[in-house]
Amino acid sequence: MNPSIACNPAAESKKALRRALLEARLQAASEPAAHAALARRVLDALKHYDVDSAGFYWPLAGEFDARAALSIWLAGNAVHLASLPVAKDRGVPLEFHAWTPETPMKIGHHQIAEPTSGKVVIPDLLFVPCVGFDAEGYRLGYGGGYYDRTLAAWPGAKRPVTVGIAYEACRTNALQREAHDIPLDLIVTESGFYPALAPASSSGQAPLRATHL
Repeated sequence: MNPSIACNPAAESKKALRRALLEARLQAASEPAAHAALARRVLDALKHYDVDSAGFYWPLAGEFDARAALSIWLAGNAVHLASLPVAKDRGVPLEFHAWTPETPMKIGHHQIAEPTSGKVVIPDLLFVPCVGFDAEGYRLGYGGGYYDRTLAAWPGAKRPVTVGIAYEACRTNALQREAHDIPLDLIVTESGFYPALAPASSSGQAPLRATHL
């Protein structure tokens, strides 16, 4: 047995689970019906939380491409503002810069496209890609910790609503939770919401929770 695996079998198990879920996600993402249904759910989440500013992500292989849904949301109200993450350097918190469908993009760290608008935005709601998740709203990510650092150093007066985007094929009961793991406020899939959407509060938003990403 590899000594590093013997010393940390839980970490190796998480890597194996991540590999299996990434493969499942690639297959799910190839289904047009699932993609269309997930786009509708994303718009439903935006309507439910009734925010003016939403951050999301530039899609990598197998990740849901939310650009079309966010474009529809932007077109529905001139006040709406969308943004994408910009990595100023490796290992530092992400910034979010304004994005529209017409915004020119450049290649940033990790070879991920970033907007060139230069306008820093503090989103009210943050869409986060999921490798896997469970029904209680816990998420498995890539393990890089970028969203952890970003939320820990969040520049706004309060943390954003956190909404994971995933496919049902990536729902699992095998997530290994750690003491510091806190669920997302919501996870959206092509089939529904986890946890189920609760009535909005008097402020127009559901109660916020922090999250380990």
